[in-house]
Amino acid sequence: QVQLVESGGGLVQPGGSLRLSCVATGSIFAINTMDWYRQPPGKPREWVAEIASGDITNYADSVKGRFTISRNNAMNTMYLQMNSLEPDDTALYICMGYVRTTAAPDQPEEFWGRGTQVTVSS
Repeated sequence: QVQLVESGGGLVQPGGSLRLSCVATGSIFAINTMDWYRQPPGKPREWVAEIASGDITNYADSVKGRFTISRNNAMNTMYLQMNSLEPDDTALYICMGYVRTTAAPDQPEEFWGRGTQVTVSS
């Protein structure tokens, strides 16, 4: 099986920065697209950013210019550098990956982490 584990969350003041990581482990053949989502308190989950093979990136308008997504394919790790954080960025940040497992290398599957909490408050 495949596990995705996020880290790097915490409490930060408005205007501050955090760097989140998402490490994928297990029976991985390759990872296609990886995404960050977030779920603010009492609100539905929303998409934040995506990085595809070839390092093509896309961002939600709400984070464009402030957040940067990146990945290290050799380490099956994805990052989210978050700058100029605002109180509205407070959420549980969750990573998702389309993973091709060693058991089914031609059939990408979605795998989700459990999230890391980011709180932006003075």
